[in-house]
Amino acid sequence: MRHFLVALAFCGWLQPTFLAAQSGPVVVELYTSQGCSSCPPADAMMHELAQQDDVIALALHVDYWDYIGWKDSFADPAFTARQHDYARAANSATVYTPQMVIGGVEHVVGSRPMQVMDAVQAQRARGYAVSVALTRDGDNVQIAAHPESAGDYVVQLVRFIPEETVSIRRGENAGRSLSYANIVRSWDIVSQWDGRAPLNLTAEAPGNDPVAVIIQQASNGPIVGAAQLR
Repeated sequence: MRHFLVALAFCGWLQPTFLAAQSGPVVVELYTSQGCSSCPPADAMMHELAQQDDVIALALHVDYWDYIGWKDSFADPAFTARQHDYARAANSATVYTPQMVIGGVEHVVGSRPMQVMDAVQAQRARGYAVSVALTRDGDNVQIAAHPESAGDYVVQLVRFIPEETVSIRRGENAGRSLSYANIVRSWDIVSQWDGRAPLNLTAEAPGNDPVAVIIQQASNGPIVGAAQLR
């Protein structure tokens, strides 16, 4: 019995260390547009998500609604392409706004708060396979990551603006001033990684804008690790 209790105590001592290695902020990507009349509730929810320390909330503005009368000032064709890549990975034929993608795998209508929070909580419970640490060094960011298993990963550096308000003059939201949170301005792959050894690299990130680093299985698979510097 004594040996059994010692073994239990040893397992209990190890378990928090394992869980800590699996923890990390949940990545929530919102695909939205200034020209989308259904998007303001989801845009408002992003302000709340952005305040949570255990969430990395990122708004990616797409350009496929620009034709209806208002060109989104934050839109980038690369973000539209990323959303289409997610659709292909999920065997879906369509994209839409507002859409939230949680952890790279859960696709939720962004204006449904209960579904969004359930998906965030589920991802939080699953945790991540990779722990990520970031430090600033002037105009660079030092990235360190420690894997649980080998894989085909991409290391992505995301730069975003914390908040901006836009007065919309045309289109479906004409006459409204809308506030947007954590507006992504760039999303770049800075490295490939096989996860066989710890990762240590330096990425350029001039200026004071917040940054996030997201490690994801290639071809828009699950996110396996993430961290941010605000």
